[in-house]
Amino acid sequence: MSRAMESLKWFSREYHDLNGSHIDILDKPPTPLEFSRIAHISRPVVIHGFRIPATKDLWTNEYLCDKMEDRPISVSVTPNGLADAVTMGPDGASYFVEPHIELMSMRDLLSKLDGDITGSVETSEACYLQSQNGNVYSATYFADNTAKDFSEFHVLRPDIPSDVLWCSEAFNKHPDAVNLWIGDSKSTTSIHCDPYENIYTVVRGVKYFTLLPPSEGWCLQERTYPHAQYIRPSPSAELCIKPSPASTPPIRWSSVSDPNYPGALPPNEAHPINIALKAGETLYLPAGWWHYVQQSDEITIALNWWYDIELRGMTWVLLTFLRGVNAPAVKDSKAEIENVKGEDSKIGLSASRPHHVIFTW
Repeated sequence: MSRAMESLKWFSREYHDLNGSHIDILDKPPTPLEFSRIAHISRPVVIHGFRIPATKDLWTNEYLCDKMEDRPISVSVTPNGLADAVTMGPDGASYFVEPHIELMSMRDLLSKLDGDITGSVETSEACYLQSQNGNVYSATYFADNTAKDFSEFHVLRPDIPSDVLWCSEAFNKHPDAVNLWIGDSKSTTSIHCDPYENIYTVVRGVKYFTLLPPSEGWCLQERTYPHAQYIRPSPSAELCIKPSPASTPPIRWSSVSDPNYPGALPPNEAHPINIALKAGETLYLPAGWWHYVQQSDEITIALNWWYDIELRGMTWVLLTFLRGVNAPAVKDSKAEIENVKGEDSKIGLSASRPHHVIFTW
């Protein structure tokens, strides 16, 4: 074992000994001062009672269809519900594959999701509204300029606050992005971490989170993978994987497809936290925390507010250090293809997997 790995294991043991695997649950939203203290500790917290306007009466299929009418929206489509994930290509190599994007109406999306639930639609393809680009409010909306802030969901803005007030006041900034998510149990979010402070609210259905602290990122066996994307060669064709040009930088990603799978994580060294986040509940997910997300069988709808991480102080430096010490060797795409062929059976990758933020720390 290298000295770097010994140091990472020591660090994760110390963190777990001091913090354990529990999370706090608040009966009501915190004040800005209370949230400042929560963010300072940088551990997840479940918050009850944070309800966006008229949550109880909104977010039905009828409401969404009436508001959105026939406006086109960008929906991620995959053959297996695994978008932005490591997937085996037709050549036997593993790629980091982004979803195919199709334009459809809200009515069409909800109809497809309802068909998944009732079994009336016989297809393995999964549709997931997960554009993650500030699809409700982007950074442009908050910027002090005259640039037009385009949103496919501008008609929903009266019902979706642009800020979480107690969070914005505590961080002394607006969100960088506000996103709407709509999917069902067909779609799974592969384990990853983001450089954002995340306020995540479920307004319909249930989201199932598996969380790991930044100190246990070494357990997730990150590698670099060549990039690819699902495409549909013709309107009636099945989706297929198209590798990106060799000049496309490889993507650093966890090679653990499901952290809950027996043996996927080192026993007694990884301490995943499992949370079922129900409608009306909110999760504060600190920057750098690893998360794997699944959804209930019913249509599940959520909103999240991403706040940029504070670069001053120790947090960013520490997260960067942890990622750097555990960085996989970067190889060119052709070499990486050869290196990952046949290895995925050892770690449970699917052979047949927030579009997340893809970044390199």
